[in-house]
Amino acid sequence: MTLTHDQGQKGPWSSSPALDPLARDVATVLKSMGGSAHQTVVVDCVAAMKRQRGESITQDLAARIVEVFERYRDLFFRPFGEGSQRWALAPGVA
Repeated sequence: MTLTHDQGQKGPWSSSPALDPLARDVATVLKSMGGSAHQTVVVDCVAAMKRQRGESITQDLAARIVEVFERYRDLFFRPFGEGSQRWALAPGVA
């Protein structure tokens, strides 16, 4: 999936209907952390955001977030290589 970044958009966390809401949450967390963070920190922050909104947290949240990272490789990448658990927003996405 490719997400174009037009000048009128606010980034991947905008109201684009094609983007998974979980991917929007992940992008929001990464942006708030300066563009990159360890996978467990992202999971914890997304869980906190969901709780704050009154949403339920499922046991598979961490696995679903990893799936989002992998599915949206045009938005997220591993800045320290494939063995790392650190993720970042792709250049030009933020």
